[in-house]
Amino acid sequence: MTTRTLTQSLQSVLLTSFFILACYSFSAFLIFRNSVHNLSLPRWQILTPALLGAISQAVLLRNLIFPQPDLLNLEFFTAFCLVSWLVSLQILISSLYRPLETLGILMFPLSGISAVFASLYPAQQTVSIASTPYLQSHILISVIAYSLLMLSALQALTLAYQDKSIRAHHPGGFIRHLPPLHDMETLLFQMLGFGFIFLTTSLITGFYFVDNLFAQHLVHKTILSIVSWVILAILLFGRFRFGWRGKTAIRWTLTAFIFVMLAYFGSKLVLEFILNSAAN
Repeated sequence: MTTRTLTQSLQSVLLTSFFILACYSFSAFLIFRNSVHNLSLPRWQILTPALLGAISQAVLLRNLIFPQPDLLNLEFFTAFCLVSWLVSLQILISSLYRPLETLGILMFPLSGISAVFASLYPAQQTVSIASTPYLQSHILISVIAYSLLMLSALQALTLAYQDKSIRAHHPGGFIRHLPPLHDMETLLFQMLGFGFIFLTTSLITGFYFVDNLFAQHLVHKTILSIVSWVILAILLFGRFRFGWRGKTAIRWTLTAFIFVMLAYFGSKLVLEFILNSAAN
């Protein structure tokens, strides 16, 4: 590939990423304006820009993650772009039958920003997947688990704000457009249940398909993921056995999310930026 062709390719990728950011941001603006000013705009109208952004981001991710058919790129910014895209996609799908588009006020612009950073910092190192076909399945399951827990954390934060507003007798703004508190809690635990299943599967497939899961470069990720799994298991058991809800559910959800994000993104941040900078 010539220098001119490479430059044109990078420009195209950057233009795509900024288009994604513009689509997501416009949709977030419409959601915020609709919620705060109670405009009652059709849901399809405020979510269509985000849908265009999600489709464009899927195309961008395909080119970023698989720069070549037998190579895999899941470096820090690309991985974050993938997780944020999955969360945005889940919000779009959930909004078809539940009024959950308000979660996109924060998540949609964040997803667009992640696309820009993934384009600005392309892969420096890739992984060959030709000899490890099952590794793709493990990675996909892990990313889905992380995205479900990230969506659960957003749901928990929204639930916390909704609970605080109701207790303070100020349920205004976008709170009026949310489902009842009981339904929001039920949805939170549904997300956590699916996240727990995928995290469990991720750990099992990791032990089977990843060589030496407790190797030096993987031990922190493995231990933190197990800690998050234990926290989720206790929370779900507490919900089933003791009916945990409210602030207890929110705190445990956010704690599990912090550990699982440290497991994946914290480890990648240390390995790809801090240690590499020290080595150079």
